[in-house]
Amino acid sequence: MGEPEKHRILMVSDFFYPNFGGVENHIYYLSQCLIKEGHKVVVMTHAYQNRSGVRYMTNGLKVYYVPWKPFLMQNTLPTFFGTLSITRTILIREKISLVHGHQAFSTLCHEALMHARTMGYKVVFTDHSLYGFSDVGSIHMNKVLQFTLADVTQAICVSHTSKENTVLRSGLPPEKVYVIPNAVDTAMFTPAPERLSRDEIVIVVISRLVYRKGADLLVEVIPEVCRLHPNVRFIVGGDGPKRVRLEEMREKHSLQDRVDMLGAVPHAKVRSVLITGHIFLNRFFQMIWLFWLRQILQLWFTPSQGLYICFLRSIHKICTIV
Repeated sequence: MGEPEKHRILMVSDFFYPNFGGVENHIYYLSQCLIKEGHKVVVMTHAYQNRSGVRYMTNGLKVYYVPWKPFLMQNTLPTFFGTLSITRTILIREKISLVHGHQAFSTLCHEALMHARTMGYKVVFTDHSLYGFSDVGSIHMNKVLQFTLADVTQAICVSHTSKENTVLRSGLPPEKVYVIPNAVDTAMFTPAPERLSRDEIVIVVISRLVYRKGADLLVEVIPEVCRLHPNVRFIVGGDGPKRVRLEEMREKHSLQDRVDMLGAVPHAKVRSVLITGHIFLNRFFQMIWLFWLRQILQLWFTPSQGLYICFLRSIHKICTIV
C-alpha cells in the first residue's frame, strides 16, 4: 500500500494563544500531533494586542495573527466579506487542502468556512460545547450554524451528547457528524505523588467564569457548602465576566480565607493546581455535579463506605431527581 495522503491544513478560530482556554489548547496540541504525522498545519486567528502578523511556534507551526481586533469576548466583529481577501491569500499562499474551523461562537471560524467552501475547499467543523434552544443567544447561534454548516464536508463533536445537540441545532445529517472525545496527555497530567491530608477538603474549579460554565451556580453554592462544612476550602482558577460576582460573594460572606481566586491559569500550571485538591468540580454539566457535591461531603469521612460508594449513592440520587 502507498503512503497515506499528506494534507496542508488551515486551523481557524478566534480562540488561540496567548489566550487561555480549552479550545486554544485543543488547536495547539492537535496541530502538533498532525505535524508529527507529516502534515503541514497553519493557524489563522485574530491579533492579540501587539501580537500581529506571522509567528512561528513549536515544530514550525505557522500562525497568522490577522489584524482584526476583537469586540466581545475575544470574538471579531461579523463582516461576512471583510475577511475574504486575507482568507483567500492564506489559502493560496500556503497551498491549503483542508480547512478546519473550531468553536461555534467564533466569528472568524464561520466566515473562513464560508469563504473556503466558496473556493471549493473541503472544510471540517469541530463543535466544542453544548448550547440550549430557548434563550435569545442560543436561538441566534443556532440560526448561524444552520447557515454556515449547510455545506460543510464533515463535523466533529467531543461526545455523543454533543453530537445529538449539534445535529438538532444545525440540521446536519447525523452520518456527517463524528464523535472524537477530547484526549488527556497522561505524561503531563500525573497524580500527586503523595496523598493529601483529610483534615481539610479542598475543592478545585478551573474554568472560564461565564454563565454557560455554571459560574452563577458557584456563587450560590459556595457559601452554603462553607456554612455546612467548616473544613471545606475552594480553589477557583479562571477568568471571565462572572469573576466579579465571585469576588463579591467572597467579600459578602467573609470567605477570603476559604475561597482562593487564582485568575487565569496557564496550561502549564493546570496540573499543579489540580493536585492541590481532593475534588475537581467539572465545568461541564456543572449543575449536576453541584447537586451531589454536598452528598459527597457528608459521606467523605465514613470509613466503611468510602468514596466509591459515595459516588454511587450520589449518582443514584441524581437519577431519581432527573
